[in-house]
Amino acid sequence: MNVPAFLTDSSYGFIPVTNPFDGVEVGIVANIPPEGAQLLIEAAREGARVCRNLSRYERARVLENCASLVERDKDDFADLIVAEAGKTIRQAKKEVLRCVNTLKLSADEARRSAGEVVPFDAYAGSEKRQGWFTREPLGIIVAITPYNDPLNLAAHKLGPAIAGGNAVVIKPSELTPLSTIKLVNYLMAAGMPANVVSVATGRAALGEALVSSRDVRMVSFTGGFSTGEKIARSAGLKKLAMDLGGNAPVIVLADCDLDDAVRACVSGAYWAAGQNCIGTQRILVQSSIYEAFKERFVAGTEALKAGDPTQPDTDVGPMITAQSALRTKGIVDAAVEQGATLLCGNTYIGSVYAPTVLEDVSFQCELWTQEIFSPVVVLQRIETLEEALTLANAPAYSLHAGIFTSNLHAALKAADCLEAGGVMINDSSDYRFDAMPFGGFKYGSLGREGVRFAYEEMTQPKVVCIRRTVESIQAAGLGSDGGT
Repeated sequence: MNVPAFLTDSSYGFIPVTNPFDGVEVGIVANIPPEGAQLLIEAAREGARVCRNLSRYERARVLENCASLVERDKDDFADLIVAEAGKTIRQAKKEVLRCVNTLKLSADEARRSAGEVVPFDAYAGSEKRQGWFTREPLGIIVAITPYNDPLNLAAHKLGPAIAGGNAVVIKPSELTPLSTIKLVNYLMAAGMPANVVSVATGRAALGEALVSSRDVRMVSFTGGFSTGEKIARSAGLKKLAMDLGGNAPVIVLADCDLDDAVRACVSGAYWAAGQNCIGTQRILVQSSIYEAFKERFVAGTEALKAGDPTQPDTDVGPMITAQSALRTKGIVDAAVEQGATLLCGNTYIGSVYAPTVLEDVSFQCELWTQEIFSPVVVLQRIETLEEALTLANAPAYSLHAGIFTSNLHAALKAADCLEAGGVMINDSSDYRFDAMPFGGFKYGSLGREGVRFAYEEMTQPKVVCIRRTVESIQAAGLGSDGGT
């Protein structure tokens, strides 16, 4: 792990990393104390100097080499994701391939986005000027990643940052740090110089010390609202990019392909055991097909196999901790007490929580208003598209939304009216391509991920303007006779 040797001193203690399914310890990492933040920043300061001086070719080469190494060892990475995050093996393999794609896209961005010519002479008063702008690194970036996509979300921070010539101190979730550490080791094996990326493993106090440092020029955070608010309060004058929570609605209209809608919504609701910020949480179904959709959706939910994530036929693995499963049951129980009808699920064994469906949920209960981050879905009957749009837009924050319909006018109206960072038409909310802009609307929305867009967030324009004068023309050897 690329951290100053002092910070791995055993006197600070270690953080155990355990398998969410069976509780077996799969590794330990250093518990770096808050006072270690300054040493990490000092190393990053040197890394920033080194990385900004790397040619774009060299940055791209490191990222492409790393992508090849990760792809070569994709099974090892997938096994590690299963062990520390509890994703099913099928889901983990897909995450590794997305990581490879993210690194390749970042290499492309290093080559592509160098800036552009500015047409100064197109405007009165600037006829004798010409120039361009470049995209320059910010310097030191602190990246904080969550547990639910421990490899690809790290790549989404590191790839664009390196492409832009920055140094990064990355703090992964203490629950799932091993995938990030492995990725950083592979970046170094691919030729990345020392100190360009350092891994900060520790508790929340370490993260607070890092984000409050005046040497840090940007904090890129993926996680929950409460942590995001704390970061915003302590960060000071620096750029912030935050991918916070969602409460994704999907609208199902009567003219859709019903079987296709059911299949997509089942997948979108329970991927990664529902621990997914764009996972489908609220499904708004037109009244005339509501009963048919409910019957098929509940049947599809009950057909899912929940359990051991290492087994290839497992559809839903464990939640990140047994406490998370217990918390989810408490939220569902509270919704039932407030009048909701439980259609299936709401049982758990250890950290494995059964996929759950409810209807008749109060619009005031937590299950409707907040992101649950669990394999729980709410079905809601609606009469019109207008009603569905009002309900879909009710929460104060939003990432993705979806609509199923064969009516082009309805689809385009939803795309226009849904207050979300992405609208998926004839697909569930749970679709993301790593090249597209990704982020939220309304409360807490700061910046965008997606490789090209993160690259732009992690760089800054520098304008170069040349004013042509008689003296400059003569100095170039161009006299009035046109000679050389």
